[in-house]
Amino acid sequence: MYQSPSSHRIDPNTGEMSGASGRYEKRLNQLAGIYGDEEAFAAASARDGERVVYYVHEKRPQQERGDLIFGTTFMEPGRIGDEFFMTRGHIHACANRPETYYGESGNGVMLLENPEGETQVLEIAPRELVYVPPMWIHRSVNTGTTPLVMSFCYPSDSGQDYEIIARSGGMAKRIVARGNGWAAVDNESYRPRSAEEIARVKASIA
Repeated sequence: MYQSPSSHRIDPNTGEMSGASGRYEKRLNQLAGIYGDEEAFAAASARDGERVVYYVHEKRPQQERGDLIFGTTFMEPGRIGDEFFMTRGHIHACANRPETYYGESGNGVMLLENPEGETQVLEIAPRELVYVPPMWIHRSVNTGTTPLVMSFCYPSDSGQDYEIIARSGGMAKRIVARGNGWAAVDNESYRPRSAEEIARVKASIA
């Protein structure tokens, strides 16, 4: 009847989490379409396509409403052209579900966008917690020279919609290298969402 309590140790250097029930990874050749410089991506993928860009350890006690999914993300440093390594990004399939990210090591940013295209960029660093409110698309980006490790937590019935980004030609902003830091620049391929798609997102609450 009762779920067993548990504790989990996170290694801030590797992202390993004890007691994880699942692990998945994304290799460079699985991330086609998310970077703006397609020629640079094709060259990098041909040269080093099996390179693991990021991996996730997670714990899913239950899939039922009322529980939590939690875990860690480990992302390597790197760039495709001027654009930093990043996750695919998503909005929750039940769009009114929030998420938190806590910086364990490294430096990066969380790129956030609401369905209407408003953008915010929040920095992630050790002992920095980022709150992603309901209804926000989000993608993490490693802007540093060392791995970015974060822990995360979100409601177990959230689900993920990755295609909302692809349907708009990417997110409205791209995070690129500028001098010794980073900048958020306009994505020239971005297509604003229609009123119908925005309405579908807002209707996907449960």
